[in-house]
Amino acid sequence: MTSHDGTAVTHRRYIPYSHAHYGGNLVDGAYGLGMFGDVATELCIRTDGDEGLFASYTDVQFKAPVKAGDVVEATATVVRTGRRSRTVEFTLTVVCRADPDRGESAARVLDEPIVATTATGTVVVP
Repeated sequence: MTSHDGTAVTHRRYIPYSHAHYGGNLVDGAYGLGMFGDVATELCIRTDGDEGLFASYTDVQFKAPVKAGDVVEATATVVRTGRRSRTVEFTLTVVCRADPDRGESAARVLDEPIVATTATGTVVVP
């Protein structure tokens, strides 16, 4: 069995205003979990040549709000390689944010990315 520990995949995405779900242009937490599923799929393809299946989350923490107009990065990193399972740590960070005080379409790159969501999960591959 080959260890894939340390292998990581990152996806970056702009969150359109059509995804705002709550007041203040907040986006629901499921948005980040959907991105975690996407990065886990690519991670499984890269490590095992198969899309794999997401089996479970053992921990999910919503640490900061995600808003429409944000650019976010979702990263998945293998932290344990089993025979058919992989334990994966996920992080969703906000790297750019809308800046409506400067204008309708103004935005800025954040000096320090904001960690919005973290999770640990298990994927299973054939």
